[in-house]
Formats: sequence, structure tokens, C-alpha cells
Amino acid sequence: MATHGTTPPPGRRQGGCLPTLVILAVILGLAYGASKVFDDSGSTSSSSSSSSSSGGSGGDKASSWNVGDCGGPDPEDAPDGYRALDCGDSGATFKALAVMEASILPDAIQCPAGTDLIIQVKISFGSGGDKGGGIPSKTVCGRNLSGDHPGDAGAGGGQLVKGDCVTDTAQEVACASAAGSGFKVLDLVKDAKQCPSGTTEPMRLTLAIGRPYDVICAAKA
Repeated sequence: MATHGTTPPPGRRQGGCLPTLVILAVILGLAYGASKVFDDSGSTSSSSSSSSSSGGSGGDKASSWNVGDCGGPDPEDAPDGYRALDCGDSGATFKALAVMEASILPDAIQCPAGTDLIIQVKISFGSGGDKGGGIPSKTVCGRNLSGDHPGDAGAGGGQLVKGDCVTDTAQEVACASAAGSGFKVLDLVKDAKQCPSGTTEPMRLTLAIGRPYDVICAAKA
């Protein structure tokens, strides 16, 4: 998706090929960054994370993103494309909680608690507006404008944060359904020795370059 303002819209030339901003939406669902977990006995079990992504073009805002800016679905890039919009626009569905530098390493992006979706802004050069290409520029951590907040601690969605709940394979689940069978996340650390008191199930994850934690400090929910 190309945001408008100082950057010309796709298909319009102003003195040569100028960079076009492309927004790539990544909607997070399961436990973020967890691919395999080791239990105390040394056995392993698999866990997966899910995401959907696409590029988009169009938009009505300037090319830069700031905390408090809003966006919504891009009808020209359904179902997963997003575009920047004024917060009062009827099509706006999320607001930026944080704006970070982009990374080519997905696990290196750690948005604040309450993030419901992650928007990656990419720059593509030329006037074609290629939705699938481009260079990562910014990461926008978005929170829904509606009352639906899967990224809240314990709600079962978004990135894994303190207060969430997971299964014994490190898959995030809603805490409301985890009683008796799931585990509460007490902290996310690099080494099990850093886990807080009360941790009964330190879940060591397989190595992921850029991820800020390698161990989920958990206790029975």
C-alpha cells in the first residue's frame, strides 16, 4: 500500500522513479516465535505460529507513521492489506501504539502489550507499486479501535507477553480456557536462571535469531 502526501501515488511520475511506500500487514495469532519447546525430561514437542500477510497500495495519509496514527483495511488489497487513514475515517480500525524500525528478522520485532496486529511498512522503488516487494522501513504496532483486543494479556492472541497463557507445547491460548491444563507466563527471558520465583515450568525454545527471549517462565494456570 502506498501512503500519499510527499510521496506520489503508484502510476504517477514526478521527475523519475520515486520510492513508493508499501504496507505489509502481519496479523499474529499463536504464541509468537515458538517453534519447539523442551520439557524437563529433555523430550521435545512441536508448536507453530500463524500469520497472514499481503501488500497494498493506496492511502490518504502522509508517508510517515507516528504513535496515535490510524489505519484500516485496504479494499484494493483484500483480505489482508491495510492502508493509513485519519482516525475519524469510518474505515479506520486500528491505532498505532508504537512505531519501530523494521527488521528482516520477524522474531526481532517485539511490540508492547496490547498490540493486536503488526503492520510492516515497506518501500518499493519505481512507479509500479509492487505489493509483494520492497524494503522493510517501519513496523507499526496496532491496537484495534473496537472492543476486540486479542493482544491483551491472557486474551489468547497477539505476541506472547507476561500474563498470557500457553499449552505445554508453548502455543498461546486464552487464559479463560487454560485453567487446569495450561500454564501462565510469568516472564520471558534469555536464560532459565533468570526466571522469577514461582516458575514451575521453564520452557526453553529453539534458537531464533533476533528474538529477545529464549525461555518462557511458566507456572500452572
